[in-house]
Amino acid sequence: MSSRTRALAVCSALVLALLLAAVLAPLPFAVAYPGMTANVLGNDKGKPVITITGAGTRKTSGQLRMTSIVATGPDASVHLPDVIEGWFRKDEAVMPREAVYPVGNNTEEIAEHNAKQMAESQDSATSAALGQLGRSTKDIKVKLSLADVGGPSAGLMFALGIVDKLDGDGAGHDLTAGRTIAGTGTITAGGKVGAVGGVPLKTQAAHRDGASVFLVPRKECTDARAELPKGMRLIPVTTLDGAVDALKALRTGGPVPHC
Repeated sequence: MSSRTRALAVCSALVLALLLAAVLAPLPFAVAYPGMTANVLGNDKGKPVITITGAGTRKTSGQLRMTSIVATGPDASVHLPDVIEGWFRKDEAVMPREAVYPVGNNTEEIAEHNAKQMAESQDSATSAALGQLGRSTKDIKVKLSLADVGGPSAGLMFALGIVDKLDGDGAGHDLTAGRTIAGTGTITAGGKVGAVGGVPLKTQAAHRDGASVFLVPRKECTDARAELPKGMRLIPVTTLDGAVDALKALRTGGPVPHC
């Protein structure tokens, strides 16, 4: 074997070793998938998602479905083949691990953080909904119960569910007009809707569970359009008032915002 041949063989072996190391090395990513959805106007595990005391409530039709994603855990190893596969699949998304798990280094810490965010989101949703209706939080109490879900992204749908149960569209009709409407978005006590991430996967979860309309934070319209299921209508929102008005217009055939 000549010296040139030996050098080429050594270089090839080194390249193969580097490629193998790249394939086997864990990467700082998480792989996310469409998660569960839940009708906030209905029950979850035998309990009403929204329970209101101190005021009369309406019997509602249709559904308002919060949406979620699921992702590989913070301790899971994601490798190059997983990332490549995720880039080419519509029902998967490769996301930086810190975007999925911004706080906490293990499952317990993350679960505690998500539970705290969910509780804060529920309080904000209650304040936003009652404020939108001009009702007092001193007289009306709202309990929200949704098992196995964390984070703040259901805030908008919680608020809409409270509005629908208390007042509907204000003229005796349901906000849903009998439809299955899904959505996502954080909410402040003042009713501002914020971005959440993972929207393309959430539209797929919504479509899977029968929704034909999806409420999306306006800033995430582009993301929502990227993998939008056929027949799904996007309605961008920035505030709870805007979301309520859009659903009223959808029922009556008026002008509805679009992405």
